[in-house]
Amino acid sequence: MNQPMPALPAAETKACCAAAYGSDLVALLLGDSYHPGGLVLTRRLVDRLAPRPGAAVLDVAAGRGATALMLAAQYGAEVTGVDLSEANVTAAGAAARDAGLADRVRFTHGDAERLPTGDGAFDAVVCECAFCTFPDKPTAAAELARVLRPGGRLGITDVTVDSGRLPSELTGLGGWIACVADARPLDEYARILTAAGLRITGTERHDAAVTTMLDQIEARLTLVRMTARNRAEAAGLDFDRVPDVLAAARAAVGDGIIGYGLIVAEKP
Repeated sequence: MNQPMPALPAAETKACCAAAYGSDLVALLLGDSYHPGGLVLTRRLVDRLAPRPGAAVLDVAAGRGATALMLAAQYGAEVTGVDLSEANVTAAGAAARDAGLADRVRFTHGDAERLPTGDGAFDAVVCECAFCTFPDKPTAAAELARVLRPGGRLGITDVTVDSGRLPSELTGLGGWIACVADARPLDEYARILTAAGLRITGTERHDAAVTTMLDQIEARLTLVRMTARNRAEAAGLDFDRVPDVLAAARAAVGDGIIGYGLIVAEKP
């Protein structure tokens, strides 16, 4: 069994995650949606939230805007996306303008532990594959609850981990960026949200989505290796180490150590 991972400085963790997820390399490897299940699972999550046309929705850790744009285009929501990466905010804003949705979707730079919005401002909040990377999860949960109006709903999808069994290849700062080093079991996420004053209304497991995403990353890595190896290595991708990391992650999913979960909660 692994020893518990030493705590990493919160500022370092946030800065590295923001830099990684704001990079073109990550966009190339992960595609439009930076999370297992892609927009199919996003639709399932949003359907559980049931936003009405015109609903005010906050997308926390919005990445390059795929979910926010879908919320506006397919559900008629008025969406604010918040992301810690300035590069993502810029790219998402450009995507909104290109899609003709700039009047209904806006993106802003912000930290999930100090959301740049007023109390009770949103009918719904979504946060996909990011809560696990927040160093101070209770504070982040309190912020998610704060910005919801009474009766508003929160939807989270995230990596789940049995941390005591996590392989050594998936710990440390690289593990944070890969969304596993400080991920928690699904019931622990639920307890954190409940402690923030939210009522859990449903949970689901979608573990197979992680394996599918690993398959997609592996296929895209082959393309990157053939077409942009020098640029990828300059961005910090270690091709020699990647196969071991992917193999460890795939085995961990098979052993039930790593999974993916969906949680819906409501603010009383």
